[in-house]
Formats: sequence, structure tokens, C-alpha cells
Amino acid sequence: MKKIKVSLESVRDEIKSFYDYKQWHLLTLNGLALAENKMEVQWIFSKYEAMDEIVVYYTEIENTETIPSIVDMIPSAIISQREIVDMFGVKVDGSEKGLYLDEDSMQRPLSGCSI
Repeated sequence: MKKIKVSLESVRDEIKSFYDYKQWHLLTLNGLALAENKMEVQWIFSKYEAMDEIVVYYTEIENTETIPSIVDMIPSAIISQREIVDMFGVKVDGSEKGLYLDEDSMQRPLSGCSI
């Protein structure tokens, strides 16, 4: 696995220069709580036809910051983006909450979790 730290401002440019839909598959957008108001956001890719070639782009954010969307580059990213909004309460450009959680569900259930 290759893990590449990027700034929040450069994440779109970095992913755009890396991503080739014929070679790479976006597995998911993941979050990892680091502190009460800080988290690591990960864009995880796997290479087609390679059993264990994984590339993770990541950035650290304050929970009040907004993550840029990559849906215009990778349309399937909308599911992962909406999931991270529901599970962590993070704002993602153009992604609304309510994909998985009912209105009466616990809000941001993973916002305080860390591994």
C-alpha cells in the first residue's frame, strides 16, 4: 500500500493527475477520527488486475472544513461522499446527508471513533 498525504486544497488536483479509469478503481472515501474535532480523510484506490496494489490519498481536516467533491471525475464517488457525510458529519461539496440514516437515527455515529 502506498499512502500519499495531500493538502485539502490540492486533493482534487492530485487525484485528477493520478486517476485513470482504465487502471484504477475508487474503493471508498474513508474517515478516521484523530481527535475531538480533527479527522483524516482517505480516498482509497485499487489497481485493476493487481491483487494488492492500493493507493491512499489522505488529508487531515478540522471537522468544520468542507471536503471537495470528486464526482465530476469519478461519478461513483457520490455514494462514498454521502456515506462520510452521514457517518462523520463532514461537509462534502454537493453531497447531502440522509443516504443511510433515518431522521431519527443517531447522527454522526462514527464521529468520535478511531482505530
